[in-house]
Amino acid sequence: MRISGIDIPDHERAEIGLTRFFGIGRTLVKDLLKTTKIDANKRVKDFTRDEVTRIIKALEDIQTEGDLKREIRDNIQRLKVIKCYRGIRHILNLPVRGQRTRVNARTRKGSKKTVGALTKEAWAKMEAQQKKASIARNK
Repeated sequence: MRISGIDIPDHERAEIGLTRFFGIGRTLVKDLLKTTKIDANKRVKDFTRDEVTRIIKALEDIQTEGDLKREIRDNIQRLKVIKCYRGIRHILNLPVRGQRTRVNARTRKGSKKTVGALTKEAWAKMEAQQKKASIARNK
């Protein structure tokens, strides 16, 4: 079934299926179903037109999908512009909420980059490139 541009599998229970919307979790779904007076254990395929209409009306009051993503992006952009601590952490692509970065944070920082010591092969390769560059400049 398709509700407000989101595909919800027919076999899922209403309580689980409605969490497919970005920004709607289990707690919000329970409140939504309570206000629309729909059983949480009812399957999506068993919804009547009236129930779907009530869900769509209730979803209009909640900020979801594109609007929510836009607001989150704007908030992060605002932090970057005013150069606050959190904004600087976003700019540098480091963890924002106080996590340690000495040994962890590989997801945020990316794969390891060796700083300082070079292997013999890397050192030889770098010297060869410098020699080629100096020969090219002298010509």
